[in-house]
Amino acid sequence: MMKHKIHQKLPHSWEEREKLRENGQFWTPSWVAEAMVQYVISGSNLIFDPAAGKGAFCLAFKKILDSEKENNIKKRIKFYGIDIDNDILKKGEEEGIYQKDFCILELRDFIHNPPKRKFKSIVANPPYIRHHRIPVNTKNILKELSRRIMGFTIDGRAGLHIYFLILALSLLEPKGKLAFIMPADTCEGIFSKSLWGWITKNYRLKYVITFLPEATPFPNVDTNAIVFLIKNIKPTKKLLWVQSKYSYSDDLRVLIKSNNSKKLFPTLNVISRNLEEALKTGLSRPPAKENYSNYKLSDFAYVMRGIATGDNQFFFLTKEKAKKLNIPNRYFVPAIGRTKDIEPGKIVISDEDFYRLDRNGRPTLLLSLNEKNLKDYSKPIRNYIDYGEKIGINKKSLLQTRNPWYKMEKREVPEFLFTYLGRKKIRFIKNNTNAVPLTGFLCVYSRSKKIGFINKLWKILQHPLVGENLRLVGKSYGSGAIKVEPRALESLPIPNHLVKKYGLDLDIITSRNIRDNK
Repeated sequence: MMKHKIHQKLPHSWEEREKLRENGQFWTPSWVAEAMVQYVISGSNLIFDPAAGKGAFCLAFKKILDSEKENNIKKRIKFYGIDIDNDILKKGEEEGIYQKDFCILELRDFIHNPPKRKFKSIVANPPYIRHHRIPVNTKNILKELSRRIMGFTIDGRAGLHIYFLILALSLLEPKGKLAFIMPADTCEGIFSKSLWGWITKNYRLKYVITFLPEATPFPNVDTNAIVFLIKNIKPTKKLLWVQSKYSYSDDLRVLIKSNNSKKLFPTLNVISRNLEEALKTGLSRPPAKENYSNYKLSDFAYVMRGIATGDNQFFFLTKEKAKKLNIPNRYFVPAIGRTKDIEPGKIVISDEDFYRLDRNGRPTLLLSLNEKNLKDYSKPIRNYIDYGEKIGINKKSLLQTRNPWYKMEKREVPEFLFTYLGRKKIRFIKNNTNAVPLTGFLCVYSRSKKIGFINKLWKILQHPLVGENLRLVGKSYGSGAIKVEPRALESLPIPNHLVKKYGLDLDIITSRNIRDNK
């Protein structure tokens, strides 16, 4: 379950971060917890937290009660928290966070054994456990849960936190309020359209609270947090979209308490948004400019992911290692493996950059064998493949799907590379080599191979407005990082005036014909 820990030292080592991921543990900071509790506390006699942990929300609850002029409110409102981790609940009690006069604690699994009642107020930071870490039997339970509550199932790539939200909404009383802090994939994942279609049809989405990188609630953690404030009343066509610019400000709580969106808050951007536009653009993203573009990258290029080797250490070699193995050059293709292999600030890679990698001992040769029978290869290759089987390379999950296992994916040399996950706004790199990329990059192929067309497209791809538009198609992560999948990159808006400025509007018909004939 999601654990909430107060003033916990943030994880820096790989081992610490892996432990957090296993348990979905990411601690809620006080300034965010207090704003969320402020939303659900009014008119309530019981606040329910389905993933209580050590008590971040209980502590916020207590602080808000203590600040009220009528202290007898404590006698009328209680806090009910459940969790599957008894040790963490006990720590909360030992540190005086959970006090028996207003707290009810229960060792309970929210998904497998939810309370048999509904609530006026629900607040949570649910377990952030991604789908690939969820056991198959639990996935089947979650699938049935969504079918029972929503009437349909959602894509299997939804994490456990998504099902916490669905189940919690089903336990919300009429006019009840819910405050959840969630990762951005809640509204950016492949399941998000159907999820939010159901939510906004049945509930009123009142606030969506986002955070600039410098205000992130979870520094040093690769997630971008969003707070959703929802009420179980008739939906409306508007919502308030809030962007927090600085952390540890009381502005967020004051905004929610006052419900005054017209007041200016120094640390917040507050925007009234049309629900239809917000869902189309993405709840994690700022409002889109209307009629911004008639063009997408797919009009001028198509995108494929880089080569997945199955084991870079085995298939991706330095020139020195290839020479020692005595494998002929004809069995290798030049390749670039990491974004770090491209020097900072480089927007064009050339043969000279490849020579530099060789001199620095970086791998640049991808062993690219086909489906030929092993006996048809030379002895050095047979020896190397035998060695791979001896150490179990062929048992790796991806390689087990290939026949034979040593057969490598093929890619044509792309005109442009795109860094798959990064923080820079401009992430297109012109490829003036004959190298193909591995999975750290996407391959961007111009639909026309004419030099003039490629050069025009290159100028457009380097424009800052194109870089800004990446946030409209990518998935956001911690510290401002954005991940863009191949199909999403193809939908990248290309501003009208840039297309006209560089004359690509004259080439668009030809380009579309090339695309349609592929």
